[in-house]
Amino acid sequence: MGFKSFISVPFANAVAKNIRKWSSNPFKTQQNVFDELLKTISNTAFGKEHELENVKTYEDFKKKVPVSVYEDIKPYIERIKNGENDVLWKGKPIYLSKTSGTTSGIKYIPITKESIPNHINSARDALLQYIAETGRHDFVDGKMIFLSGSPELEKVGGIPTGRLSGIVNHHVPGYLRTNQLPSYKTNCKEDWEQKVDAIVEETIHENMTLISGIPPWVQMYFDKLIHKTGKLVGELFPDFSLFVYGGVNYEPYRNKLESSIGRKVDSIELYPASEGFIAYQDRQNEEGLLLLLNSGIYYEFIPANEYFNDAPSRINLEDVELGINYAIILNTNAGLWGYSLGDTVKFVSRNPYKIIVTGRVAHFISAFGEHVIAEEVEKALQFACSKQHVEVIEFTVAPQVNPNEGLPYHEWFIEFAKVPDDLEYFRNCIDQTLQEQNIYYKDLIKGNILQPLKITVMPANSFINYMKSKGKLGGQNKLPRLSNDRNIADELRVVD
Repeated sequence: MGFKSFISVPFANAVAKNIRKWSSNPFKTQQNVFDELLKTISNTAFGKEHELENVKTYEDFKKKVPVSVYEDIKPYIERIKNGENDVLWKGKPIYLSKTSGTTSGIKYIPITKESIPNHINSARDALLQYIAETGRHDFVDGKMIFLSGSPELEKVGGIPTGRLSGIVNHHVPGYLRTNQLPSYKTNCKEDWEQKVDAIVEETIHENMTLISGIPPWVQMYFDKLIHKTGKLVGELFPDFSLFVYGGVNYEPYRNKLESSIGRKVDSIELYPASEGFIAYQDRQNEEGLLLLLNSGIYYEFIPANEYFNDAPSRINLEDVELGINYAIILNTNAGLWGYSLGDTVKFVSRNPYKIIVTGRVAHFISAFGEHVIAEEVEKALQFACSKQHVEVIEFTVAPQVNPNEGLPYHEWFIEFAKVPDDLEYFRNCIDQTLQEQNIYYKDLIKGNILQPLKITVMPANSFINYMKSKGKLGGQNKLPRLSNDRNIADELRVVD
């Protein structure tokens, strides 16, 4: 046992004890966060414009603060970029996290002195909770890698600005710097393929024990390692024992990644966003991610099926129910108020409060009222893959409303690492599982409004080439699982 792993054990136990304390008092914990947020917001431009100086209760807060999206707060962000103080939070942000928006182009999300610990400590606590639960700590002594964006920052309105993963890179604790890979120089490479090639060269002879990143980009790293060495990742790195991931559902990628490793390794799922670190997996054998209730974020929820209503229900933690899809709304010590993150979640536990991410409010297929969501397509694909030991590299789904002949249908674009022995059985398995989950989709099939889905098998590297063509290869970029139009589908065909 090395020194770092030795001291990690009592530290992990202390963190786990604190997690048990706040998670067992969820309403009090959230009320404390709410009260702290109100102390600051009333003295900001936003607070004064929304007359929040006398607000004391959540019910009063809801009446004053509308649900917002980035377009609504953009004028405040512009004021911050122009040098104004005390706009959304006291003073100025210490960073602006730059992220791609679906309708706003580039988004600039504030990170404050008070909110940066949420991003840093949450990832740390996820690892320490894992140590406390499992007793496995040897990975702390080896080399660790996070496949992320560049840590190089620019100045926007005098504020350091960059990708969240690059910002976080500047706050890696000193005691882990000697364990961290890749080097700063390599991490600053903008071309993703060149960057991964350089990471391969830097890590190929190291004792890698922890690997972290978004699954499809980790798979690219694994593929390059295997191509260069002829060895499986688990053979190349015999002490590799922990895979940390986030950004997308792991399950569609699991078979391929585990095949590349050659054995199973423990994994921890994280739910970070530029707007805040929301949740992490705190148990290896339990469903769901622990919602972080004590970290400067006060949560609200809107039932997903009401999200686009003129006056949707808007509730806090006390009123959520298990098994319901909710749009998640954030109020944070970074200065976001009634902010719709754009994600949908479902509670799977209330003791403690745990969630799973089910999709995006804007990512669904409902060309005929079926409202098929990401959770449903991912479960259907996972089930079909398990039947034939199929390995999927990437996929996306789009409606075909005006086919050349026959009824409309959902078209699945799938790139396989291991193609199904019987593609028709595989297709039917997905479709039947989807019908079992979504009664509206089933009714449309049975009513001869839609025909069963069709699969278009994509050539190797189709999705990599598509993401490259959009300037979104690697980093924190993710391919939308579902579209309600043919834009991605048509561009995939052109790129291919």
